[in-house]
Amino acid sequence: MTNAAPHPPASTGATPVGPEKIGPAQGGGEDDFLFLDDQDEGGDGREPALTSPANRWKMLIVDDEPEVHSITKLVLADFSYKGRSAHFLSAYSAADAKDILAREDDIAIILLDVVMETDDAGLQLVHHIREVLKNRHVRIILRTGQPGQAPERAVILDYDINDYKAKTQLTAQQLFTTTVAALRSYEDIMAIEMNRRGLEKIIEASSSLFQVRSMKLFAAGVLTQLSGILGVGPDAILCVQRGAVLGGARGGPARDGLAHNELYVLAGSGRFESLIDEPAADHVDPPVLGAVLRCLETRSNHYDADHCTLYIRTPNDRENVVYLRSDRPLSELDRNLIEVFCRKISVGFDNLHLFEQLRRTQQSTLIAMAGMAERGADAPESVPRIALVAERIARRLRDRGHFAHAIDEHFLESVGLAAILHDVGNANIDPVILGKAGPLSPEEREAMQRHTLAGWELLERASRRSDSRTYLHLGAEIARSHHENWDGTGYPDRLRGDAIPLSARIVAVADSFDAMTRERPYRRALDHDVAVSEVRRQSGTRFDPVVVEAFMDVAGDFRPI
Repeated sequence: MTNAAPHPPASTGATPVGPEKIGPAQGGGEDDFLFLDDQDEGGDGREPALTSPANRWKMLIVDDEPEVHSITKLVLADFSYKGRSAHFLSAYSAADAKDILAREDDIAIILLDVVMETDDAGLQLVHHIREVLKNRHVRIILRTGQPGQAPERAVILDYDINDYKAKTQLTAQQLFTTTVAALRSYEDIMAIEMNRRGLEKIIEASSSLFQVRSMKLFAAGVLTQLSGILGVGPDAILCVQRGAVLGGARGGPARDGLAHNELYVLAGSGRFESLIDEPAADHVDPPVLGAVLRCLETRSNHYDADHCTLYIRTPNDRENVVYLRSDRPLSELDRNLIEVFCRKISVGFDNLHLFEQLRRTQQSTLIAMAGMAERGADAPESVPRIALVAERIARRLRDRGHFAHAIDEHFLESVGLAAILHDVGNANIDPVILGKAGPLSPEEREAMQRHTLAGWELLERASRRSDSRTYLHLGAEIARSHHENWDGTGYPDRLRGDAIPLSARIVAVADSFDAMTRERPYRRALDHDVAVSEVRRQSGTRFDPVVVEAFMDVAGDFRPI
């Protein structure tokens, strides 16, 4: 319908001011027509304040006649579906409606007039909603006072609307029935959409988690992703039991006591973040600990008004419990999503446990090999510290944004293991030379320097058995080049600057620092601060200045306690 007088501005349910004429539906029976005749009965059209707007069904009335808004609100004043009343938004033109739709993304129903500022303003708005805003969820009920101008069959076929009503044929009962049917459809669509979004989050979360190679990072990621999926948090902990797996030492009457004593916090966020690696019994407050133990003892999930506890049992029978604080009760959809997520990531705990076991075994083997090559009493202690220093330097370089093309996750995971093998070529050196307390002769020094090539040959040969780049490839370049100097005066290839492999430049600093702070047959160990100063002094000659800067940032971590 076209407007005969200036219409009120767009509003969020405000009633037009001044006398209005409303149809028989105000006080008549269910079959009274809403818009057929005007009578002089008064009515303010205000919606009842039954619930807060956030808990109501949002309905947008788009019509250029104020009385249509008033009558619609009056007829649906007592409307309730599944315990939720209606919350009306009013637009008096298609342009007004576009403004409202731009800021309100949870409107369930639009009651839309066809003819407003133009003859097809309503139809153009349908196109805007579906094609521009890409809103496929809102239910659109087209209402027109001039059905001949927009034939029903053509409109239904050509426009994505959900119902078509002529105002002259619409009764109070029909409006009620149409509204309930539209809301039921909207609810089903939104349930499907929420499931789809939740599953997308689960797939995205689990895919990113499975790329993590650290159990602690994985556990922290589980908490982050669960909070993200549910939109709650951040207070959460993930507890795990040390010792035997389910069915091993734990079982029978002793289970409860062992569960209590062996439980520790693997990951935490929010107010629990400081508890990581701490025994749960000593540091987790009693109500939370009680909830975790109940979950562990019953081996099932528990949902309470302000928190939930999730039991995650891995395929190899390792048990984990997540405690997640929430500011609302979790819906059935929430519960279904997190249970799917927990089942999907449970295998990740087993895989990471096996990965870490393999890594520790690998590291022990490499330390033993390096110790045999070093033939020194302090080799078993020295070698892992070199690996740790090298890894810390590499991570600091990454954090500073240096060498982004070279320092990826694979490099960070491999450089420590590779550093352990830096002096494996010493196995070919005469033990008398290795243990000599005095200065080396030129011949002995030349023999000593050959350990770089001997180590490279051994590791390069071993690395050929792998199709992809491993720590053995990195170890080979470290073994050969960790005695090259930044200024080109090193050996065996007299490489200079960036021509020296980055891994070797990192290990050169780690190895030198470690060597200076340990007792040698020919000298006493240097004080930590003296050794750090010496590394700084050789920046730009012996060492890469950028690597030295990163070392300075982490050197304090290795100060003797």
